[in-house]
Amino acid sequence: MLNRGAIKRLGIAAVVILAFTFGLREINQTGASYANFPDRVISETEDSVSISIPTGATGAEIAALLQEAGVVASAESFFRAAVANPKAASIAPGTHALSLKISGKTALDQLLDPKRITDLIKIVEGAWNSEVFAQLTATQNWSANPSESAKQVVLPKGITSLEGVLFPAQYSFGDGTSQVAALQSMVDKFSQVISTLDFVDPAGKLSVQQLVTLASLVQAEGDTKDFPQISRVIRNRLAIGMPLQLDSTVHYLKNTRGEIYLSNKSTKLKSPYNTYQNYGLPPAPIGNPGLAALKAAIAPADGDWLFFITVAPGDTRFTKSFSEFNTWKLLYQKNRKAGVFE
Repeated sequence: MLNRGAIKRLGIAAVVILAFTFGLREINQTGASYANFPDRVISETEDSVSISIPTGATGAEIAALLQEAGVVASAESFFRAAVANPKAASIAPGTHALSLKISGKTALDQLLDPKRITDLIKIVEGAWNSEVFAQLTATQNWSANPSESAKQVVLPKGITSLEGVLFPAQYSFGDGTSQVAALQSMVDKFSQVISTLDFVDPAGKLSVQQLVTLASLVQAEGDTKDFPQISRVIRNRLAIGMPLQLDSTVHYLKNTRGEIYLSNKSTKLKSPYNTYQNYGLPPAPIGNPGLAALKAAIAPADGDWLFFITVAPGDTRFTKSFSEFNTWKLLYQKNRKAGVFE
């Protein structure tokens, strides 16, 4: 005969077995129970399942998808975890790789992990449209040519070039989203961002399109901390009719990413984007600027600088003196030869 202590221990053992076999039964506020797999360590080698989250899916709809796929023990286990976490509202549409037989909380954590989005498109600040198009193609979600789809995108008021308005961010899309709609969402994100700014030229001389072009130059030319000063140098040169002479514009027309050195021969290339050979801004942006660069375009620092140069990583210097600039240029050349920029 079992004593009370033995019965109590047996009961505990039975609960543990059931927890691993069928999932824990938890009690909700109404007193009804629901199944929930226990929290556990996720092995890097275990199988995962692809879950496609449609655009605009509700928490209940996501919960049902997870239960049907065997990710969670019950829809309610996920739904309750989602209700308790405000971040659940930011679950991205698209295809997510999720583990099987996990708790509702773990399922939510995995859905919020961008590394588990298999078709994630990440536009970095300064990315060229050609690089974004390559990502669209690489996802294999669409058979259409991105360049052709781009022709159907509606541009914001005052904007004439798609280059510059695919806003840098992370994007994923639910099944059935057209490539045109995907590109449009990136442009709409740009519109939403600049709507939070007073995106007009404080000097009253540059159009919205020219401001975006200026922002793209700022983005390409330096570190975030230097953006307002770079913006001022560009404006100061424009004001006196001095060519901008920016290496980034030549790298853009040559399609060379990550290069530091620019040959004298390259500065003589015939192109409206060559700011060594042409006055004023290039005809369109040379990449997609982020928020900091857009802000710097409309809020330049105060200063009389006409020259700037990065002599070492993180060390960008500004001056009005051409003589001082040349002194710093020698230091830059010395550091480049020494491999400081590698």
